[in-house]
Amino acid sequence: MDAKIRHASHHAHADAKAGAPVAGRTATLIGFCAVLLWGTLATLTTLKGGDIAPFQSTAITFAVGGVTIAGYALATGRARMMLPTLPSFLLGIYGLFVFHAMYFAALKFAPPAEAGLIASLWALLTVLLSGFLPGVTLSYRHIVGALMGFTAAALLVFDKIGASSGYPDALLGFIFAFGSAVVWATYSVMSRLIAAVPSESVAPACFATALLALACNLVFEGWTEPSAAQWITMVFLGLGPIGAAFMLWDIGMKHGNVAFLGVLGYASPVISTALLITLGFAQPTWVLLVSVSLIVAAARFAAPRRRKS
Repeated sequence: MDAKIRHASHHAHADAKAGAPVAGRTATLIGFCAVLLWGTLATLTTLKGGDIAPFQSTAITFAVGGVTIAGYALATGRARMMLPTLPSFLLGIYGLFVFHAMYFAALKFAPPAEAGLIASLWALLTVLLSGFLPGVTLSYRHIVGALMGFTAAALLVFDKIGASSGYPDALLGFIFAFGSAVVWATYSVMSRLIAAVPSESVAPACFATALLALACNLVFEGWTEPSAAQWITMVFLGLGPIGAAFMLWDIGMKHGNVAFLGVLGYASPVISTALLITLGFAQPTWVLLVSVSLIVAAARFAAPRRRKS
């Protein structure tokens, strides 16, 4: 899979460098690879343990992520492509840092199940907002597919909903959760407006996010020395769902099918739950089967239709 991703990414960038448009299907596939990587986030976070504060974990993983993207750029002779424009740099900080800050605030004030479900609205919002992009056609199939995906995500946390009694500031948490969804959706969609900026330019935004998260950690949390196992887990987080995934997603948003990728975004919580069950961190239920079926149906329903010759 990694070889295929690198191969597809290489050809996408080669086309862009030559002035030709990046193939939409290739870019969409690359963007979906980010969703697959995000599906490993819960498992890796579980393996990391809960004694590392959120902003500290963000600082470490985004530093590793920045190094990962920068290393790719250097290895492929595209180091100069890491230089962002001011708008792309500010957009990157908005999407990467502000999203995580609001999401962590949501988890602090609200029950995790409800907060996570509200935050997952980013995928539906991405579909809806994509209709405002020039040259993007939004059909009812995208909207219905996104609603099916949200239903699948809701089913996964249905049995955990209703625990807000122990959270006196739950409403504030819900507001932060919805805010995080808006931030990620608008960041994703607005990336299309700066499609000419190479995706390697995400690296500086990752480094800036790491520094801002470190500052928040020192002010609000305090540093905890990670164990060797936690360092290893956070390195894997930085290499995959926090590092490569953001560059892959950027390629998908800039050159792929934005609305369809929004629908596919709901595959992430389903993949995450399935992986947790496979590794023994959660118990299998009929709900997972129904959710998987819904996601597959949503993807097939929203998939671009081939034109008859």
